[in-house]
Amino acid sequence: MESDSEMVALPLLPTPIESNYRACTIPYRFPSDNPRKATPTEISWIDLFSNSIPSFKERAESDTTVPDAPVRAEKFAKRYAEILEDLKKDPESHGGPPDCILLCRIRELILRELGFRDIFKKVKDEENAKAISLFPEVVRLSDAIDDEGKRIENLVRGIFAGNIFDLGSAQLAEVFSKDGMSFLASCQNLVSRPWVIDDLDNFQARWVKKPWKKAVIFVDNSGADIILGILPFAREMLRRGMQVVLAANELPSINDVTYIELAEILSKLKDENGQLMGVDTSNLLIANSGNDLPVIDLARVSQEVAYLSTDADLVILEGMGRGIETNLYAQFKCDSLKIGMVKHPEVAQFLGGRLYDCVIKYNEVQS
Repeated sequence: MESDSEMVALPLLPTPIESNYRACTIPYRFPSDNPRKATPTEISWIDLFSNSIPSFKERAESDTTVPDAPVRAEKFAKRYAEILEDLKKDPESHGGPPDCILLCRIRELILRELGFRDIFKKVKDEENAKAISLFPEVVRLSDAIDDEGKRIENLVRGIFAGNIFDLGSAQLAEVFSKDGMSFLASCQNLVSRPWVIDDLDNFQARWVKKPWKKAVIFVDNSGADIILGILPFAREMLRRGMQVVLAANELPSINDVTYIELAEILSKLKDENGQLMGVDTSNLLIANSGNDLPVIDLARVSQEVAYLSTDADLVILEGMGRGIETNLYAQFKCDSLKIGMVKHPEVAQFLGGRLYDCVIKYNEVQS
């Protein structure tokens, strides 16, 4: 399913990879659990994926690029529900025991086998257009903050507010279909600090004290997330003389942005001099991460991203799938930032926080 070229481990992971890295934050089971009996955690996560079937089916039904879309959408819903039930009865079936990567991968495989390539394309395009029109105002509001520490806090809050645009969450998909989401209102309405994991003060202090040379950011959703959250943040890094690599999915998955879509978005935001609201973008690179899921296993990335990260001194994993569910506790050879909003009750419960709580986890490597 991934790119034809061979996938490699991100060189920023400590070696040996096998004993130092696993793309899974929440343990669904322990070695002492009966391998043939689903654990309560496995069941609750299987149920979470099961609850998202209706919204995925609805998107698939209205995919005009696929002939007989309603019939195929029904087949998707039935087949995925059957596999999830199988995993409850026997967690070792279908390549199990399940974790969030397997549950996402099976869903994508079924959709693609039935001819669905990008069922969220229409909503992504609509949200990108809306967010592009708001980008200048969001950047102007940020640039007007003179205090550097306060400006970075504002940009971080923008990442959280943008990260709400996530149609993989059943509750948010429902809210979104009713009345959309206002980015600026979301910025105002974030849950109060301290957040469930709150290293913002440490990150701010490090940002003000000494900039990094090169950041690799694994990005998440289309729309407000990438355009009003990540891009103003990346632009601020460029202003400070940093190099920035934005690593985006190779293939569509839910409403995540792909590297091709990201290149199109940037071409619309840049002026005739190639600047992003007055900031030079020659140090900004878009890379194909080689990924095709809304979560990421950093032991399997594209050679392009691996090559571009070798000299990075900051790695950022943004969004619930990449930053929280698969890589919250991942260790790196350089400084790292995991940042995202908690949009599943199961994740909130595991972390001991609130639904829509925020996570900013900063780890500094002592050089």
